[in-house]
Amino acid sequence: MVDCEYCDGSFDSEDAYLDHLGSAHEGELGSIDQRRVAEHDGSDESRSLSLGPAILIGVVGFSIAIVVYVVVFMGAGGGGSSLPDSGEQAVVSQVTTQESEGTQHVDRGTELTYEHMPPTSGPHYADWATGGYYDDETAPPLGEVVHALEHGAIVVYYDPDGIDPDVRESFRQYGNRYTDDFMSFLAVPTPVEDPAATYVLTAWTKRLDMDEYDEETMRQFMAEYIGRGPEQQVR
Repeated sequence: MVDCEYCDGSFDSEDAYLDHLGSAHEGELGSIDQRRVAEHDGSDESRSLSLGPAILIGVVGFSIAIVVYVVVFMGAGGGGSSLPDSGEQAVVSQVTTQESEGTQHVDRGTELTYEHMPPTSGPHYADWATGGYYDDETAPPLGEVVHALEHGAIVVYYDPDGIDPDVRESFRQYGNRYTDDFMSFLAVPTPVEDPAATYVLTAWTKRLDMDEYDEETMRQFMAEYIGRGPEQQVR
């Protein structure tokens, strides 16, 4: 305890005592106590001033961290980053081009058969499937999926028994981003009972098989073909 020489007060610390002297006995202090109080007040100001740059550095650092997170983590995958104007030839060269089976519109409910399964072209319904991730319960009719291909959609036919949860989430993100009628992304269960690959990437008359999900390969495929269907090209 520190006892005050100017009154009956007692204080737990030297700092508290000097604060008391400066506020309660300013006009009574001797030269030594005046210097002690002045030095004490000056050290408080120095500490306050020293906090300024530290706080500023902290704010700047936090802002940079937010920017890095947005650019790197949100923009790098899951449909977050922009597509180049065309796909890399290393990927495009592996794509199979199938002969068109036509663009005929037929009445809803008409039984549809395709030479290539899953289809990349052919007769289809007047309505088209919109962008998104679909499972067995929500999958649109194949006639609507083919019409989406004609619009320039990318359709990934996936094997429901082989898809991983993280791939499913990636498809959801792409499906949520690419929803334009002439530039959409759909992931739908394959209509093939014994599919040749776990993932079949398709555009109008185009097909690329993937046994293992490779997002960069899919992005390059999308860059080459999305929005470039025969009905109306928007890229």
